[in-house]
Amino acid sequence: MQLPGRLKATTLGDLLGLLHRAQATGTLELVEDRGRSHRVHVAAGLVVSVEIDGAAASLAEILRQDRVADDDVLRRSLLRAMASRRLHGDVLVEEFRLSPSVVGNALRRQLVGRLAMLDQLADARIAFRVAVRPPRSALHERPLEAREFLHGRRRARERGIPQATPEAPSAWRVLGLPPGADALEIKRAYRRLARTVHPDLHPGASAAERRELEAQFVAITEAYRQLCA
Repeated sequence: MQLPGRLKATTLGDLLGLLHRAQATGTLELVEDRGRSHRVHVAAGLVVSVEIDGAAASLAEILRQDRVADDDVLRRSLLRAMASRRLHGDVLVEEFRLSPSVVGNALRRQLVGRLAMLDQLADARIAFRVAVRPPRSALHERPLEAREFLHGRRRARERGIPQATPEAPSAWRVLGLPPGADALEIKRAYRRLARTVHPDLHPGASAAERRELEAQFVAITEAYRQLCA
């Protein structure tokens, strides 16, 4: 999977769409030239967490706006969460009896709001890393659905940014094929490589080896999608 080096050459919507199609697992990093670093964590192409370097709405602020908890409850629960090193949402549900669905929906809106902030960035350096761990608050059990993080996002074509050709030259090299190979050859090459590098087929691999296998599998999957889209 190849990403542009700079955000000005694409958009957040296009980046998230690419990661979703590749079913990528890892962390999209956006580093502004002034040093601020932001992260979007994805699992199997779905957003599970968004970290903003700067001011962003907290869970307490969202719940306060929704008027589902008063200031006293939010203050006491936050202090208890900090003292016990637990997640604020967990404390609200377990000790202050807030509805799990109410807290869960607020957390999802928090992620969508943070993505909206990143959507306004004019430029940043882009990197994708498979070894960065998402924060404890990541929504692994119920990640954002594609419609939640892709709907309404700006796309490069809407900003007048020239689009890359669908068939990136490196896609042929990734699959070990000569340019112009037919669809059957592409499919056979992809299946052969997938059987070789799919992480689930290597149960004895170490953590480092598994990360490498995951990166290779993502690369061949994206190459296949580019050539067969």
